Amino acid sequence: MSDQLVTVLDWAAILCLLAGSLLSFVAAVGLMRFPDLLSRMHTAAKPQILGMLLVLVGIGLRMLPVEETGVFDFGTLILVGLFQVVTVPVAGHIAARVGYRTGRIRRDLVVTDELAERLDSKRRANEGSEAGPAQG
Repeated sequence: MSDQLVTVLDWAAILCLLAGSLLSFVAAVGLMRFPDLLSRMHTAAKPQILGMLLVLVGIGLRMLPVEETGVFDFGTLILVGLFQVVTVPVAGHIAARVGYRTGRIRRDLVVTDELAERLDSKRRANEGSEAGPAQG
């Protein structure tokens, strides 16, 4: 590779690493500063994934000019990125459901509350099944 291309790749890698680190830092500060669970979930998921992906792209760009870098190294970066993209939204969804069921989320903040109907119908069914046999 030419020296100019290596320099451009280095600068692109530096920019990606700095942007990714900054996004991850902002996400960490948001986790500590935001008041409620919904805001914290948003901060934990969206900027964290983008920050991680930018760091991985920066690492990949930095590894391009190195002759010893193989397919295994780039494959590992891609797998780490895919794993993050798949698991972080699932973890956020689970945290939201747990927070909702334990009463940590104010129901007036939720625009569309589909879970309330399901939980209320289950609660009514459980109350009906407990009262029926005990009185008979």
